Amino acid sequence: MATVSGNNSFLQRLIGAAALDAAIYEEVEADPAATAQAFAVVVLSSVAAGIGASDFGGPSVARIVFFSIVSLLAWAAWAVVTFEIGTRLMPGDETRADVGQLLRTLGFSATPGLLRVLGVMPAVTVPVFAVTAVWMLAAMVVAVRQALDYRSTGRAIGVCVLGWVLAVAIAIVLGVVFGPSVS
Repeated sequence: MATVSGNNSFLQRLIGAAALDAAIYEEVEADPAATAQAFAVVVLSSVAAGIGASDFGGPSVARIVFFSIVSLLAWAAWAVVTFEIGTRLMPGDETRADVGQLLRTLGFSATPGLLRVLGVMPAVTVPVFAVTAVWMLAAMVVAVRQALDYRSTGRAIGVCVLGWVLAVAIAIVLGVVFGPSVS
């Protein structure tokens, strides 16, 4: 379902990334100027996670900052692990991606994470985080398939799921070791 033909605005890219539009991911991959936009998406998504998760243990600025940092580190771990798995362990015949191309597409795959801010409502925190995590995983599959030029969606799914599992494990360890105590 390609809906783009040229350069789109940041908002159009966000909408296309959330809609899992492969053409948007191709556009972002090819546009080095989109690096700052991708970084902004990741940071805003991480802050949204911090705000959305702030009610765990009682809201405070320290918890918002902590959860934002954990989210950012988890994304970074996910991106690095995905790059290594996708380019070294499971490359396709046509895989020719540099770090910038993959980071731009992976940055935009964090777009659904912007909705994690809705987790600030206590009754929906867990469902919001669950839905956005799965949505972000689906977006990452599209991003990886496009950035690494995979012919198979199955290969992209394998790379992303393995990277996701490792990133979640890292986030859990960071949370347990450095996180605030929940009473």
